Amino acid sequence: MIGLRDDSDSAPVAPPPSRAPELAAKIFSEDGWLQEGLRLEHRPQQEQMAQAVAAAMRDDEPLLFEAGTGVGKSLAYLVPGIIHAVDQSRQLIVSTHTISLQEQLETKDLPLCRRLFKSTPKLAGYAEFKSTVLVGKSNYLCTTRLSHALADRASLFTDEDYGELQRIAGWADVTETGLRHDLQPPPRAEVWETVSADSSSCSRKHCEGGRCFYQRARARLRSAHVVIVNHALLFALIKSGGAQSQGAATDARGVLFPDDFLVLDEAHTVPAVATDHFGLSLSSYGVDRALKYLYNPRTKRGLFRKHGGAEAQQLVVDALDASKQFFDFLASTLLAPRPIVRVRETGVAEPLLDGPLGALHRLIGKLADKLEDGRERDELLEQKQRLNGLQGSVTEWLTLGDQGHVYWAERGGRRQTIVTLRSAPIDVAPALRQHLFGCSTSVICTSATLAMGGEIAPFAARIGADDARAMVVKSPFDFERNMRVYVAADVPLPSPQEARLAIEALTDYIDFCTRRVRGGSLVLFTSYTDMRAVAAALEPVYRQEGRPFLLQGEAMSRTELAQQMRSLGNAVLFGTDSFWTGVDVPGDALAQVIVTRLPFDPPTHPIAEAKAEAIRDRGGNPFNELTLPDALIKFRQGIGRLIRTQTDRGLVTILDSRVLAKTYGRLFLDCLPQPNFTKLKRELRSDEFHPFA
Repeated sequence: MIGLRDDSDSAPVAPPPSRAPELAAKIFSEDGWLQEGLRLEHRPQQEQMAQAVAAAMRDDEPLLFEAGTGVGKSLAYLVPGIIHAVDQSRQLIVSTHTISLQEQLETKDLPLCRRLFKSTPKLAGYAEFKSTVLVGKSNYLCTTRLSHALADRASLFTDEDYGELQRIAGWADVTETGLRHDLQPPPRAEVWETVSADSSSCSRKHCEGGRCFYQRARARLRSAHVVIVNHALLFALIKSGGAQSQGAATDARGVLFPDDFLVLDEAHTVPAVATDHFGLSLSSYGVDRALKYLYNPRTKRGLFRKHGGAEAQQLVVDALDASKQFFDFLASTLLAPRPIVRVRETGVAEPLLDGPLGALHRLIGKLADKLEDGRERDELLEQKQRLNGLQGSVTEWLTLGDQGHVYWAERGGRRQTIVTLRSAPIDVAPALRQHLFGCSTSVICTSATLAMGGEIAPFAARIGADDARAMVVKSPFDFERNMRVYVAADVPLPSPQEARLAIEALTDYIDFCTRRVRGGSLVLFTSYTDMRAVAAALEPVYRQEGRPFLLQGEAMSRTELAQQMRSLGNAVLFGTDSFWTGVDVPGDALAQVIVTRLPFDPPTHPIAEAKAEAIRDRGGNPFNELTLPDALIKFRQGIGRLIRTQTDRGLVTILDSRVLAKTYGRLFLDCLPQPNFTKLKRELRSDEFHPFA
């Protein structure tokens, strides 16, 4: 079991009461310990949030808290959270959506908390709190599996793969973390999966705790008061059993680990991430990899080189043939017209995989029964369970097994040859109500953008937290002084007939606006097609003028692009979906945000389509209840990229005239922290457009 409590047979001793509310009041008050110890300014909004968070943690109650940019929400939940965790011998789980916030928490905010506790004698007992970052098992090297892979090289690896294995072994002698991302160039996936910790072979039963990188990480996790995780891993772990899979009783409190409590930062992304993870995802690539782990007919290597013999190897060949037929059929029929197709009826393909996977499943069970208890038997049983999962997923997809889910298939990969079977819950609220808010522990959801029209109730309903306390505090920043807003009134409205003219107008405005701003400009698109069209026209212009130009989707990752923007100081960055949220570029390096189109998601994706149908079936309006609220939150996030510190200032330029022409446009304008805006028209814009000097 993972957790701070001692899981001995003796009756647990009740912990002392939490001092989080009492101490949070003294820390965050005006002239309080935060000001006194760290010389940080008093922020009434931060004080209000810290006290609300401390009370919710003490009472094991949910809380939805919107905190505008600059409130200092990380300290407002970390400080009371650490105090509560230490007092109660419980674990605080902090989940974020972006890597950048995870890094900020780990390298900046948690050290700041430690400094605060050390600066004040009455807080000194909390200064030795322990923290760790939780990543998935598959990211860790298991030294036990590595040693067995080296010993079994003849049955598992070709000469080329053995060379890669030796490279990993050499790295294992020098790495401190054993994390895959620290090995450069990255290891080949088919070799890494034989040595990663993502196996029953990597366990306290089989591994030396002091040598195995995952077991060492698990030991750090077991003693940590604060555990940082990302939303994707959080919901993957919840789906696999959460606290109950760690040994907690079914009626015990805890989300991930027994007796933990949770903060979800960047919580506006939770509905989408949870929807993605509470569904089904099975790809042709994944099935191929799973089968070739057992036996690869081309290399004549795999688990069945050592166990099973010719009969087992032939069953894998049969399963690989059936898999190819099954997925090729879907690619050439269902997915021939377009890359994403919803499945509404059963029987879109024959269950070609059912027999071969079933035969393999039965054979592996017989092979495992012949072995003594130990690592090799455990690994065979794990493969048996893996095949059972594959078979169950295919059956569920073909039969549309869950009436509350929407099912579809999609083509992907570099050459669009990977076929993936997908499903997702149409309404994720019941699952979140059960797995988050029904765990008898405190769950805090916070973000700068939870409210719609000033109300958090729509968001609460979407995540199953209807009864949670909800609060909103505004940003302390002076937006009226430091933000100027411009709206282009003469860009053609989006329509197929006006597409060419609209791109020309966007190009012209972006060229005009980026030329007149001395610092950096972030240009937010809703379409890769539009972004590439404008980039093709303007990149040569920027290059000729020596202006740094950054484009999403090329060599650099989002994190690298944001870092480049911070360091260059006057770059123009074109980004789409992921750049609307989580990008933090303070100062003049981001002096302007240009919104090319209002961020309405296309209603054609199977999830959006199914949700819209469900809303219509109960007499609702999908645009008002789904499309518009999502767009408003995303718009607020995009605008929020501009002012990141007290001294930041800059421009927001909106190039979608629907904010002026449509009745819903006022809702977008009302989202702006600066209520005043200036209309632009091309013939007069040189006189009307005034960047900060």
